[in-house]
Amino acid sequence: MKARDIMTTKLVTVGPETSVKDVVALLVEHKVSGIPVVDAEGKVLGMVSEGDVLRKKIAPKTPDVLSILGAMVYYDGAKEYQEAFRKMAANTAQEIMTEPVIAVDVDDDFGKVGQVILDHHIKRVPVLDKEKLVGLISRSDLVKLMLA
Repeated sequence: MKARDIMTTKLVTVGPETSVKDVVALLVEHKVSGIPVVDAEGKVLGMVSEGDVLRKKIAPKTPDVLSILGAMVYYDGAKEYQEAFRKMAANTAQEIMTEPVIAVDVDDDFGKVGQVILDHHIKRVPVLDKEKLVGLISRSDLVKLMLA
């Protein structure tokens, strides 16, 4: 079974300049946990997830101080905190989205799609055909196939 056979094609997408408030409204209205951000040609620029939106409202945890052999060492999570603060200040989809996008091709098989989702700890993956968004596959889409 190929990605094209599994994917959802009724997509909710936003442009890069869509406000975060409008993205949140679409997440709630369509009962989805993430929305692709696409340009005018349908190329996926990033994804905005519920987690991205939550990071906007919840301050990142400050780094813990570690004591190694009596020396005080700070956890080296600067990139993680920088990303969290960037999301807190975001006003548009482009500013809050997660990038680069992890995606699969329409001709990738079920096993590869599942492996990508598991390896990258993501809940949904865009399906591309020649770099253009044509569908989405979620973890629940894959689980439902197990009943068939």
